[in-house]
Amino acid sequence: MPHAEYVLAVRIAVGLVVAYVFGFERQLRGSPAGDRTFALIGLGATAVTTVTARSSPQAVAGVITGIGFIGGGILFHSEGGLVRGITTAATIFATAGTGIMIGYGHLLLGVLTAAAVLLILEVEHIPGLRVLDAHYSSGNASDREGQSHPPEDQSSAR
Repeated sequence: MPHAEYVLAVRIAVGLVVAYVFGFERQLRGSPAGDRTFALIGLGATAVTTVTARSSPQAVAGVITGIGFIGGGILFHSEGGLVRGITTAATIFATAGTGIMIGYGHLLLGVLTAAAVLLILEVEHIPGLRVLDAHYSSGNASDREGQSHPPEDQSSAR
């Protein structure tokens, strides 16, 4: 296998590992999309970008479009207007974005972005940093992650 192929394979492997870590975190938190889903999203976004980015930037735009459909499918509306899955949908978008970044060859920037995403996802679970989480600071720590109350119900939800 030529050296260029190894470089591309390393990019794809890094994208896969980063996405798997995101999915592992989401699965730990009870998300309907877990490690396998995120790993496939990251693998696909990184692979498409790695192979086609310089010859066909439209393919990268297609990845973003497809991710929008997947993210939309994760959102759940329950009775009473409660919306669930917003955090997971946003993490799917961040996973694809990170995969695209890594696919373009920006491995360090991709890993730093992944660390920032994990910090954002875990801030409410890290003692000492918990105060940075709005739910914790406002006394709504019991609200479930990724839920949104409709505007008319926000006053009664607190």
